Amino acid sequence: MDYWVGEKIYRSSDKKKKKNWLLCSVILNLSILGFFKYFNFFSQSLVDTLTFFGIHIETGLLINVILPVGISFYTFQTMSYSFDIYYNRIKPIKNILSFGVYVAFFPQLVAGPIERASHLLPQLNKVRKFRYDQIVSGLKLILWGMFKKVAIADAVAPMVDDIFLNYSTYSGSTLVLGLVLFSFQIYGDFSGYSDIAIGSAKMLGVELKSNFIFPYFSRNLAEFWRRWHISLSGWFKTYLYIPLGGSKGGKYLALRNIFIVFLISGLWHGANFTFIIWGALHALAFVPIFLLNKNRRYKGDIIAQNRYLPNLKETVQVISTFVLVTFFWVFFRAENLTHALEYLYQLLTQFQFETYLHPRGFRMMDYFVLIILFSIYEFVIRKDERNPYNFNSKAVRFALYTITILGILLFYDDMIDRSFIYFQF
Repeated sequence: MDYWVGEKIYRSSDKKKKKNWLLCSVILNLSILGFFKYFNFFSQSLVDTLTFFGIHIETGLLINVILPVGISFYTFQTMSYSFDIYYNRIKPIKNILSFGVYVAFFPQLVAGPIERASHLLPQLNKVRKFRYDQIVSGLKLILWGMFKKVAIADAVAPMVDDIFLNYSTYSGSTLVLGLVLFSFQIYGDFSGYSDIAIGSAKMLGVELKSNFIFPYFSRNLAEFWRRWHISLSGWFKTYLYIPLGGSKGGKYLALRNIFIVFLISGLWHGANFTFIIWGALHALAFVPIFLLNKNRRYKGDIIAQNRYLPNLKETVQVISTFVLVTFFWVFFRAENLTHALEYLYQLLTQFQFETYLHPRGFRMMDYFVLIILFSIYEFVIRKDERNPYNFNSKAVRFALYTITILGILLFYDDMIDRSFIYFQF
């Protein structure tokens, strides 16, 4: 449908007709996405609301309907094609096979990065040749992505699952630990997948855009969102925030647009009020930064630019941003809103220090050391997210490859569910 609509948009001379064809693409895409992903959520919400007012109705649910794999990602990707033609960024493609490859490009199909037609399609249409440097770069990213997934995300998953499942029996210190570990789990899981996807595509001669650029070294929330799930935040900025007027219509309209983007971004992640609350909290935290005109700060530099270590101000900023983002993760990880609120209540009212024991009996100190060393190494390579082994010495690179592989083997656990978190979105 988008392949056909793209041609109609391009051929239409009347601006109103172009807009109508674009609207056709958006409505049909979102209708399919909404039906499969959000029908149960909205129908159950309607039933609950009417029941609250004393009106009892019954509605069918799609409990037994399987959610199409990657629908959230390729829906946005195909809409990008229609938008880019409408804004004259690209011309419609003549080869439907190339268009199919663009939509279903396997490395990033199920969990991104969400590519734009103007960036990916031209690469698919040109002749690609074997390049040794691309193969090597791709393999390095795949190795580093595997380490983040297996040795970081999967390693802490049993502890996160245990703490969130039994939160009512743990003290506040353990609940804080659960949130911190989840921060590293979701980062290792999603950025690890992105690295594997980017590396796989690179081996095929295709350069995907970076999806994560060391987000936990951000100095405020605005910088965090320029570094976290970049393809999604960039998509919303290009195709939603700017068309709504961006910040050109004054502070009031800009704040409205900011809230719309964050709320829809939260809802995009899943059909649950917890994701909406998560998006709303990020919007509220973003407002002071925007009103103080600090949202564009730190746009062209990195922490400790041209220095070995961050200064005191940067350290406080990074820690504060990490604490804020980690606090918000409770709504992202919790099963429902009640679970999230009870988790926070338990954390705040029952705060006392207690030693936490690994549910499988492993030494917790090993995981603490692992996360600290991982964070230090990420800080060292913070200047280039596309080359995690960017060292001139062959001996150093060989040692790092060896350590990475040993880390994967050491922390591999065949009792853990290995699915990626973002596959559910």
